[in-house]
Amino acid sequence: MQLLGRVAGMTALLVLGGGAACAQETSAPKTSQPAAQEAPKDGAPVALTLKRAIELALQNSKEIQVAKIQASVADRAAQITKAQFMPNLYAGSGAGYTLGIPETPGGRAPSIFNVSYTEQVFNEPLRGQAKETQEQSKAQRIALEDTKNSVITRTAMAYLELGKVRHSLELLRKEQESAEKILQVTQERQGEGYELPVEVTRAQLTKAQVIQRILQLEGREDELEVFLRYQVGFSEAQAIEVTPEELPGEAEQAGDNLVAMAMTHNAGLQLAASDVRAKEFRLKGERRGYWPTLELVSIYSVLAQFNNFSQFFRTFQRNNFNAGIDMRVPIFSAQTKAAIGLAQINLEAAQVNLTNKKNELTGEVRQKTRRVRERDAAKEVARLELQLAQQQVAVLQAQFAEGKLNLRDMERARLEENEKWMAYLDANFQKQQAQLELLRTAGQLDKVWQ
Repeated sequence: MQLLGRVAGMTALLVLGGGAACAQETSAPKTSQPAAQEAPKDGAPVALTLKRAIELALQNSKEIQVAKIQASVADRAAQITKAQFMPNLYAGSGAGYTLGIPETPGGRAPSIFNVSYTEQVFNEPLRGQAKETQEQSKAQRIALEDTKNSVITRTAMAYLELGKVRHSLELLRKEQESAEKILQVTQERQGEGYELPVEVTRAQLTKAQVIQRILQLEGREDELEVFLRYQVGFSEAQAIEVTPEELPGEAEQAGDNLVAMAMTHNAGLQLAASDVRAKEFRLKGERRGYWPTLELVSIYSVLAQFNNFSQFFRTFQRNNFNAGIDMRVPIFSAQTKAAIGLAQINLEAAQVNLTNKKNELTGEVRQKTRRVRERDAAKEVARLELQLAQQQVAVLQAQFAEGKLNLRDMERARLEENEKWMAYLDANFQKQQAQLELLRTAGQLDKVWQ
C-alpha cells in the first residue's frame, strides 16, 4: 500500500502541474544546502547551483586566462604604433675612430654623447596603421567575451547533464531490482513447468541490458564530474552535488526578436564588423599616402677633437644643437600604390565575410529557434507518456493488491514507467541544450546565470 500511495502521489503531481517542470521535480533529489562559496575539504561533498558553478568556472578557467593575455598583447601592440605620434627622447653615443671626413653609418657626425627627439605630427599611412591595430585590440576583447560564453555553455551543459545522468542512474537501479524480481519469478515458474526456457533467457537479457546501461551511465557520470571539477577549480577527490534546474524562458522568444538581438550581440558578427572597420582605417590611411608627412626632430651632440673636425671644417664647436621639422612630399611612390591595392582587397574580403555572417546568422537563429520548439514539443510528449505510464502503474498496483495481477506483470509495468522517466529526462536535457545553443547564438547567454 505504501508503493500505491507513492505512485498515486506522483501521478497527482503530474496531472495538477500540467507542466514539464512538475514531472522532473517529482522524484528529483531535493537539497536545502546553500551554494558553496569555496571548495571545502576533500571528501566533503559541496552542493552547487548552476549559477555558482558558472561563477567558479569563469574565475578558474585557463582558457579565459589565456584570452586575457592575448587581449593584453593586442593592447600593447596598438600602443607601439600610437607611440610614434608621441614625444620620443633618446640618449646615446656615437664615439669612434675616424680616418678622413668624420661621419657614422647613420649619416651623423661621431659624438661622445647625443640626445635626439622625434615625434610624428602628420603621417596618414602610419596613423591608419595605428587605428587598425587599435580596432584589432577591441576585437580581441570581443574574442575574450566569446571565450567566456564558451566556458559558460560547456559548464552549464556539463552541470545539467550530470543532474540528468544521476537521476537516470537512480531509475536504472530501480529497474535492476525489478528485473531481478522478474527473473526470479520466471525461473521459479520454469522449475514448476509453467514457463519455457526462452522466457528465462528473455528475463536474463533484460537484466543484463539494465546492468550494461548502468555501467555506461556510471562512466559518463565520472567523465562529467572530472570535467566539472576542472572547470570550477576543485580538487580531483572533491565530491559535487548538483540540483535540477530549468533554464530561463528568454530562449523561447519569437524568432524575429532573437534575430535582432543576434545582429547586435553575436560575437562572431561583432568580430566580422570590427575587421571591416580595421580594414577601412588602413585603406583610408594608405590612400593618404600621397599627402606630405611631417615629423618634429631635434638633436644635441657633444663632439670630440680627436675626430679631426678642424681639418675638414673651418671652425670646431664642441656643443651642438639642431631642431626643426622633417617634411617629405611624395612625387612618385610605387610602394604607396601597391599598399592601397592590398588594403582595398583586404577591405573587400572583410565586407564579403561580414555580409555572409549576417545571412548565416539570420538562418542559424531561426533554425535554432525551431529546434527549441521541437525539443519542447518532444518534452511534452515524453511528459504525457510518463504520466500515462504512472497512471497505468497505479491501476495495476490496485489490481495487484486485490490479487488479480501477479508480481512479474507488476514489475514489468514499473520497468515501463522507469523507461518513460528516462525518456522524459533525455527530452528535457535535449531542450536545455537547444536553449543554450540559441542563447549563445543570440548573444543572450548571460541570462542563464545572472
